[in-house]
Amino acid sequence: MSKAELSIIDEVESALRIGSPEKGLETARRVTHLFLSSAGSFDDEQIALFDEVLERLIGTIELRAIADVAARVTLAEISAQLAPIAQAPPSVIRRLAHNDEIRIAGPVLQESARLDDGELVKIASSKGEPHLLAIAGRWWLKDIVTDALLARRYPSVSRRLAANPGARVSGDGFAVIVRQAESDPELAVSVGVRVDLPSELRRRLLRAATDAVRARLLSRAPPHLFEEIQSAIAAVAVGVDREMSGVRDFEGAKRAVANLKATGNLSEATLFGFATQRRYEETVAALALLSQSTVEVIRPLMQSLRDDGLLVPCKAAQLSWETTAAVLESRFATGAMKPADLARAQGHFARMTAENARRTLRFWQVRAS
Repeated sequence: MSKAELSIIDEVESALRIGSPEKGLETARRVTHLFLSSAGSFDDEQIALFDEVLERLIGTIELRAIADVAARVTLAEISAQLAPIAQAPPSVIRRLAHNDEIRIAGPVLQESARLDDGELVKIASSKGEPHLLAIAGRWWLKDIVTDALLARRYPSVSRRLAANPGARVSGDGFAVIVRQAESDPELAVSVGVRVDLPSELRRRLLRAATDAVRARLLSRAPPHLFEEIQSAIAAVAVGVDREMSGVRDFEGAKRAVANLKATGNLSEATLFGFATQRRYEETVAALALLSQSTVEVIRPLMQSLRDDGLLVPCKAAQLSWETTAAVLESRFATGAMKPADLARAQGHFARMTAENARRTLRFWQVRAS
Protein backbone atom coordinates (compact mmCIF):
# COMPACT_ATOMS: atom_id res chain seq x y z
CA MET A 1 0.00 0.00 0.00
CA SER A 2 1.45 3.40 -0.98
CA LYS A 3 2.15 6.28 1.41
CA ALA A 4 -0.66 8.29 -0.21
CA GLU A 5 -3.13 5.48 0.39
CA LEU A 6 -2.01 5.10 4.00
CA SER A 7 -2.37 8.88 4.42
CA ILE A 8 -5.96 8.74 3.17
CA ILE A 9 -6.83 5.94 5.59
CA ASP A 10 -5.17 7.76 8.50
CA GLU A 11 -7.08 10.97 7.71
CA VAL A 12 -10.41 9.13 7.55
CA GLU A 13 -9.71 7.24 10.78
CA SER A 14 -8.87 10.53 12.45
CA ALA A 15 -12.05 12.20 11.21
CA LEU A 16 -14.19 9.30 12.43
CA ARG A 17 -12.41 9.12 15.78
CA ILE A 18 -12.65 12.84 16.51
CA GLY A 19 -16.32 12.82 15.58
CA SER A 20 -16.37 16.50 14.64
CA PRO A 21 -19.06 17.21 11.98
CA GLU A 22 -16.88 19.85 10.36
CA LYS A 23 -13.88 17.51 10.26
CA GLY A 24 -15.95 14.74 8.63
CA LEU A 25 -17.36 17.05 5.95
CA GLU A 26 -13.97 18.53 5.12
CA THR A 27 -12.35 15.10 4.93
CA ALA A 28 -15.09 13.85 2.59
CA ARG A 29 -14.52 16.83 0.31
CA ARG A 30 -10.75 16.29 0.35
CA VAL A 31 -10.97 12.57 -0.44
CA THR A 32 -13.46 13.26 -3.26
CA HIS A 33 -11.20 15.96 -4.71
CA LEU A 34 -8.21 13.63 -4.51
CA PHE A 35 -10.12 10.93 -6.36
CA LEU A 36 -11.38 13.32 -9.05
CA SER A 37 -7.90 14.72 -9.67
CA SER A 38 -6.64 11.36 -10.99
CA ALA A 39 -9.76 9.22 -11.49
CA GLY A 40 -8.74 8.06 -14.96
CA SER A 41 -5.41 6.66 -13.78
CA PHE A 42 -6.51 4.57 -10.79
CA ASP A 43 -6.59 0.77 -11.01
CA ASP A 44 -9.36 -1.39 -9.57
CA GLU A 45 -7.60 -1.82 -6.24
CA GLN A 46 -7.17 1.92 -5.77
CA ILE A 47 -10.78 2.60 -6.75
CA ALA A 48 -11.86 0.00 -4.18
CA LEU A 49 -9.84 1.85 -1.53
CA PHE A 50 -11.56 5.13 -2.30
CA ASP A 51 -14.89 3.28 -2.36
CA GLU A 52 -14.30 1.95 1.14
CA VAL A 53 -13.12 5.16 2.76
CA LEU A 54 -15.69 7.41 1.07
CA GLU A 55 -18.54 5.09 1.95
CA ARG A 56 -17.48 5.14 5.61
CA LEU A 57 -17.36 8.93 5.57
CA ILE A 58 -20.69 9.24 3.80
CA GLY A 59 -22.26 6.83 6.28
CA THR A 60 -21.36 9.16 9.15
CA ILE A 61 -22.48 12.25 7.23
CA GLU A 62 -25.87 10.67 6.44
CA LEU A 63 -26.57 10.25 10.16
CA ARG A 64 -26.33 14.04 10.57
CA ALA A 65 -27.90 14.99 7.25
CA ILE A 66 -31.49 14.86 8.56
CA ALA A 67 -30.86 17.87 10.78
CA ASP A 68 -27.69 19.33 9.30
CA VAL A 69 -28.01 21.46 6.15
CA ALA A 70 -24.24 21.52 5.65
CA ALA A 71 -24.15 17.71 5.58
CA ARG A 72 -26.87 17.57 2.91
CA VAL A 73 -25.06 20.18 0.83
CA THR A 74 -21.83 18.19 1.03
CA LEU A 75 -23.50 14.97 -0.05
CA ALA A 76 -25.20 16.77 -2.95
CA GLU A 77 -21.86 18.21 -4.05
CA ILE A 78 -20.17 14.81 -3.92
CA SER A 79 -23.02 13.28 -5.92
CA ALA A 80 -22.78 15.95 -8.62
CA GLN A 81 -18.99 15.59 -8.83
CA LEU A 82 -18.97 11.78 -9.05
CA ALA A 83 -22.01 11.36 -11.33
CA PRO A 84 -20.20 11.92 -14.67
CA ILE A 85 -17.12 9.86 -13.71
CA ALA A 86 -17.18 6.44 -15.37
CA GLN A 87 -14.71 5.02 -12.81
CA ALA A 88 -16.55 6.42 -9.76
CA PRO A 89 -16.52 4.21 -6.63
CA PRO A 90 -19.49 1.87 -7.21
CA SER A 91 -20.65 1.36 -3.62
CA VAL A 92 -20.60 5.10 -3.00
CA ILE A 93 -22.67 5.71 -6.13
CA ARG A 94 -25.25 3.13 -5.08
CA ARG A 95 -25.47 4.62 -1.60
CA LEU A 96 -25.99 8.11 -2.98
CA ALA A 97 -28.59 6.85 -5.47
CA HIS A 98 -30.69 5.36 -2.67
CA ASN A 99 -30.68 8.53 -0.59
CA ASP A 100 -34.19 9.85 0.05
CA GLU A 101 -33.08 13.44 -0.64
CA ILE A 102 -33.43 14.01 -4.40
CA ARG A 103 -30.75 16.71 -4.42
CA ILE A 104 -28.35 14.00 -3.28
CA ALA A 105 -29.65 11.07 -5.32
CA GLY A 106 -30.62 13.00 -8.46
CA PRO A 107 -27.21 13.59 -10.10
CA VAL A 108 -26.11 9.95 -9.96
CA LEU A 109 -29.57 8.64 -10.87
CA GLN A 110 -29.60 10.75 -14.01
CA GLU A 111 -26.02 10.30 -15.13
CA SER A 112 -23.84 7.72 -13.40
CA ALA A 113 -22.75 4.78 -15.54
CA ARG A 114 -22.04 2.82 -12.36
CA LEU A 115 -25.75 2.09 -11.82
CA ASP A 116 -26.75 -1.08 -13.64
CA ASP A 117 -30.26 -1.98 -14.81
CA GLY A 118 -30.99 -4.08 -11.72
CA GLU A 119 -30.16 -1.20 -9.39
CA LEU A 120 -32.26 1.23 -11.44
CA VAL A 121 -35.23 -1.16 -11.40
CA LYS A 122 -34.91 -1.53 -7.62
CA ILE A 123 -34.96 2.24 -7.13
CA ALA A 124 -37.76 2.74 -9.68
CA SER A 125 -39.87 0.24 -7.75
CA SER A 126 -39.32 1.72 -4.30
CA LYS A 127 -38.63 5.46 -4.44
CA GLY A 128 -40.89 8.44 -5.07
CA GLU A 129 -41.71 10.51 -8.14
CA PRO A 130 -38.63 12.80 -8.05
CA HIS A 131 -36.30 9.79 -8.09
CA LEU A 132 -38.24 8.22 -10.98
CA LEU A 133 -38.07 11.48 -12.93
CA ALA A 134 -34.29 11.57 -12.52
CA ILE A 135 -33.96 8.01 -13.85
CA ALA A 136 -36.32 8.79 -16.74
CA GLY A 137 -33.94 11.54 -17.84
CA ARG A 138 -31.02 9.14 -18.38
CA TRP A 139 -29.91 8.56 -21.95
CA TRP A 140 -30.16 4.95 -23.17
CA LEU A 141 -32.59 3.29 -20.81
CA LYS A 142 -33.45 -0.34 -21.50
CA ASP A 143 -37.08 -1.44 -21.55
CA ILE A 144 -36.66 -3.44 -18.32
CA VAL A 145 -36.05 -0.10 -16.58
CA THR A 146 -38.74 1.88 -18.42
CA ASP A 147 -41.26 -0.89 -17.64
CA ALA A 148 -40.47 -0.48 -13.93
CA LEU A 149 -40.82 3.30 -14.19
CA LEU A 150 -44.11 3.16 -16.10
CA ALA A 151 -45.55 0.61 -13.68
CA ARG A 152 -45.76 3.40 -11.10
CA ARG A 153 -48.18 5.33 -13.39
CA TYR A 154 -46.78 8.84 -12.81
CA PRO A 155 -47.85 11.07 -15.77
CA SER A 156 -44.76 13.26 -15.32
CA VAL A 157 -42.50 10.22 -15.67
CA SER A 158 -44.34 9.10 -18.81
CA ARG A 159 -43.89 12.55 -20.33
CA ARG A 160 -40.16 12.52 -19.66
CA LEU A 161 -39.73 9.01 -21.06
CA ALA A 162 -41.75 9.80 -24.18
CA ALA A 163 -39.50 12.80 -24.85
CA ASN A 164 -36.30 10.82 -24.18
CA PRO A 165 -35.00 9.43 -27.51
CA GLY A 166 -32.66 7.04 -25.75
CA ALA A 167 -35.37 5.38 -23.65
CA ARG A 168 -36.37 2.03 -25.09
CA VAL A 169 -40.01 1.23 -24.35
CA SER A 170 -41.72 -2.16 -24.61
CA GLY A 171 -45.12 -2.70 -26.19
CA ASP A 172 -46.68 -2.93 -22.75
CA GLY A 173 -44.92 0.25 -21.72
CA PHE A 174 -46.20 2.11 -24.76
CA ALA A 175 -49.71 0.89 -23.97
CA VAL A 176 -49.46 2.57 -20.55
CA ILE A 177 -48.26 5.82 -22.13
CA VAL A 178 -50.95 5.85 -24.82
CA ARG A 179 -53.69 5.34 -22.21
CA GLN A 180 -52.36 8.32 -20.27
CA ALA A 181 -51.96 10.35 -23.48
CA GLU A 182 -55.68 10.15 -24.20
CA SER A 183 -56.17 12.87 -21.57
CA ASP A 184 -52.75 14.54 -21.89
CA PRO A 185 -52.19 16.52 -25.14
CA GLU A 186 -48.48 17.15 -24.47
CA LEU A 187 -47.85 13.47 -23.90
CA ALA A 188 -49.88 12.58 -27.00
CA VAL A 189 -47.63 14.72 -29.19
CA SER A 190 -44.41 13.44 -27.62
CA VAL A 191 -45.28 9.76 -27.96
CA GLY A 192 -47.10 10.18 -31.27
CA VAL A 193 -43.93 11.14 -33.13
CA ARG A 194 -41.83 8.25 -31.83
CA VAL A 195 -40.89 5.89 -34.62
CA ASP A 196 -40.84 2.91 -32.25
CA LEU A 197 -44.48 3.36 -31.24
CA PRO A 198 -46.31 0.24 -32.49
CA SER A 199 -48.68 0.94 -35.39
CA GLU A 200 -51.82 -0.26 -33.61
CA LEU A 201 -51.08 1.96 -30.63
CA ARG A 202 -50.46 4.94 -32.91
CA ARG A 203 -53.87 4.36 -34.52
CA ARG A 204 -55.46 4.11 -31.08
CA LEU A 205 -53.78 7.37 -30.07
CA LEU A 206 -55.00 9.17 -33.18
CA ARG A 207 -58.54 7.85 -32.81
CA ALA A 208 -58.74 9.36 -29.32
CA ALA A 209 -56.90 12.59 -30.21
CA THR A 210 -58.65 15.91 -30.72
CA ASP A 211 -58.28 17.78 -34.02
CA ALA A 212 -55.92 20.18 -32.27
CA VAL A 213 -53.64 17.32 -31.14
CA ARG A 214 -53.69 15.76 -34.61
CA ALA A 215 -52.72 19.12 -36.14
CA ARG A 216 -49.86 19.49 -33.66
CA LEU A 217 -48.67 15.98 -34.42
CA LEU A 218 -48.46 16.82 -38.11
CA SER A 219 -46.67 20.10 -37.42
CA ARG A 220 -44.07 18.39 -35.23
CA ALA A 221 -43.71 15.18 -37.22
CA PRO A 222 -40.19 14.51 -38.53
CA PRO A 223 -39.87 13.65 -42.24
CA HIS A 224 -39.71 9.91 -41.71
CA LEU A 225 -43.13 9.91 -40.00
CA PHE A 226 -45.00 12.78 -41.64
CA GLU A 227 -46.70 10.81 -44.41
CA GLU A 228 -47.35 7.89 -42.08
CA ILE A 229 -49.16 10.06 -39.52
CA GLN A 230 -50.97 12.00 -42.23
CA SER A 231 -52.26 8.77 -43.78
CA ALA A 232 -53.27 7.40 -40.39
CA ILE A 233 -55.20 10.57 -39.54
CA ALA A 234 -57.01 10.36 -42.88
CA ALA A 235 -57.84 6.71 -42.24
CA VAL A 236 -59.12 7.43 -38.75
CA ALA A 237 -61.23 10.31 -40.10
CA VAL A 238 -63.16 7.96 -42.40
CA GLY A 239 -63.27 5.12 -39.90
CA VAL A 240 -60.83 2.88 -41.76
CA ASP A 241 -57.80 1.15 -40.24
CA ARG A 242 -54.98 0.98 -42.74
CA GLU A 243 -51.55 -0.49 -42.28
CA MET A 244 -48.98 2.18 -41.70
CA SER A 245 -45.85 2.36 -43.79
CA GLY A 246 -42.87 0.37 -42.63
CA VAL A 247 -39.91 1.81 -40.79
CA ARG A 248 -37.48 3.53 -43.12
CA ASP A 249 -34.53 1.52 -44.38
CA PHE A 250 -31.19 3.20 -43.69
CA GLU A 251 -29.02 0.58 -45.41
CA GLY A 252 -28.99 2.34 -48.79
CA ALA A 253 -28.09 5.68 -47.21
CA LYS A 254 -25.36 4.07 -45.11
CA ARG A 255 -23.80 2.50 -48.21
CA ALA A 256 -24.00 5.73 -50.20
CA VAL A 257 -22.46 7.83 -47.43
CA ALA A 258 -19.75 5.21 -46.79
CA ASN A 259 -18.82 5.42 -50.48
CA LEU A 260 -18.60 9.21 -50.21
CA LYS A 261 -16.22 8.85 -47.27
CA ALA A 262 -14.13 6.23 -49.07
CA THR A 263 -13.66 8.56 -52.04
CA GLY A 264 -12.90 11.61 -49.89
CA ASN A 265 -16.17 13.33 -50.75
CA LEU A 266 -17.86 13.29 -47.35
CA SER A 267 -17.60 16.69 -45.67
CA GLU A 268 -19.57 19.18 -43.63
CA ALA A 269 -20.76 20.71 -46.89
CA THR A 270 -22.16 17.33 -47.94
CA LEU A 271 -24.07 17.04 -44.68
CA PHE A 272 -25.35 20.60 -45.03
CA GLY A 273 -26.71 19.72 -48.47
CA PHE A 274 -28.48 16.61 -47.18
CA ALA A 275 -29.99 18.55 -44.27
CA THR A 276 -31.26 21.51 -46.30
CA GLN A 277 -32.79 19.12 -48.84
CA ARG A 278 -34.52 17.23 -45.99
CA ARG A 279 -32.89 13.99 -47.09
CA TYR A 280 -33.46 12.36 -43.73
CA GLU A 281 -31.70 9.01 -44.08
CA GLU A 282 -28.60 10.56 -45.70
CA THR A 283 -28.47 13.26 -42.99
CA VAL A 284 -28.50 10.63 -40.24
CA ALA A 285 -25.89 8.45 -41.95
CA ALA A 286 -23.58 11.38 -42.74
CA LEU A 287 -23.76 12.81 -39.21
CA ALA A 288 -23.03 9.35 -37.80
CA LEU A 289 -19.82 9.03 -39.82
CA LEU A 290 -18.67 12.62 -39.31
CA SER A 291 -19.12 12.32 -35.54
CA GLN A 292 -17.52 8.84 -35.47
CA SER A 293 -20.73 7.35 -34.14
CA THR A 294 -23.41 5.07 -35.60
CA VAL A 295 -26.87 5.39 -37.10
CA GLU A 296 -28.23 3.52 -34.07
CA VAL A 297 -27.07 6.37 -31.82
CA ILE A 298 -27.91 9.29 -34.12
CA ARG A 299 -31.35 8.11 -35.19
CA PRO A 300 -33.16 8.43 -31.83
CA LEU A 301 -31.57 11.85 -31.34
CA MET A 302 -33.03 12.95 -34.68
CA GLN A 303 -36.42 11.52 -33.74
CA SER A 304 -36.59 13.43 -30.47
CA LEU A 305 -38.47 16.69 -30.01
CA ARG A 306 -35.61 17.75 -27.75
CA ASP A 307 -32.71 19.66 -29.27
CA ASP A 308 -29.97 19.12 -26.69
CA GLY A 309 -29.15 15.51 -27.56
CA LEU A 310 -28.63 16.20 -31.26
CA LEU A 311 -26.23 19.04 -30.45
CA VAL A 312 -23.77 16.49 -29.03
CA PRO A 313 -22.82 14.68 -32.28
CA CYS A 314 -22.86 18.00 -34.14
CA LYS A 315 -20.31 19.45 -31.70
CA ALA A 316 -18.32 16.20 -31.70
CA ALA A 317 -18.07 16.49 -35.50
CA GLN A 318 -17.00 20.14 -35.03
CA LEU A 319 -19.75 21.40 -37.31
CA SER A 320 -20.47 25.09 -37.75
CA TRP A 321 -23.63 26.51 -36.24
CA GLU A 322 -25.09 27.00 -39.73
CA THR A 323 -24.81 23.29 -40.48
CA THR A 324 -25.99 22.34 -36.99
CA ALA A 325 -29.09 24.51 -37.38
CA ALA A 326 -29.81 22.86 -40.74
CA VAL A 327 -29.54 19.42 -39.13
CA LEU A 328 -31.90 20.47 -36.32
CA GLU A 329 -34.49 21.77 -38.79
CA SER A 330 -34.19 18.72 -41.06
CA ARG A 331 -36.07 16.76 -38.39
CA PHE A 332 -39.31 18.39 -39.53
CA ALA A 333 -41.05 17.71 -42.82
CA THR A 334 -42.00 21.33 -43.32
CA GLY A 335 -41.33 24.70 -41.75
CA ALA A 336 -38.59 25.78 -39.39
CA MET A 337 -37.86 25.94 -35.68
CA LYS A 338 -39.15 28.86 -33.66
CA PRO A 339 -36.53 31.64 -33.42
CA ALA A 340 -36.52 31.44 -29.63
CA ASP A 341 -35.90 27.66 -29.71
CA LEU A 342 -33.14 28.10 -32.28
CA ALA A 343 -31.48 30.84 -30.20
CA ARG A 344 -31.63 28.68 -27.08
CA ALA A 345 -30.06 25.76 -28.93
CA GLN A 346 -27.32 28.02 -30.33
CA GLY A 347 -26.42 29.19 -26.83
CA HIS A 348 -26.23 25.60 -25.59
CA PHE A 349 -24.13 24.63 -28.62
CA ALA A 350 -21.70 27.51 -28.03
CA ARG A 351 -21.13 26.49 -24.40
CA MET A 352 -20.50 22.85 -25.26
CA THR A 353 -16.92 21.70 -25.87
CA ALA A 354 -15.95 19.22 -28.56
CA GLU A 355 -14.05 17.12 -26.00
CA ASN A 356 -17.06 16.76 -23.70
CA ALA A 357 -19.32 16.05 -26.67
CA ARG A 358 -17.06 13.25 -27.89
CA ARG A 359 -16.88 11.77 -24.39
CA THR A 360 -20.68 11.86 -24.06
CA LEU A 361 -21.11 10.33 -27.50
CA ARG A 362 -18.75 7.46 -26.62
CA PHE A 363 -20.75 6.79 -23.46
CA TRP A 364 -24.01 6.74 -25.43
CA GLN A 365 -22.45 4.39 -27.93
CA VAL A 366 -21.61 1.91 -25.18
CA ARG A 367 -25.07 2.20 -23.66
CA ALA A 368 -26.77 1.72 -27.05
CA SER A 369 -24.80 -1.40 -27.95
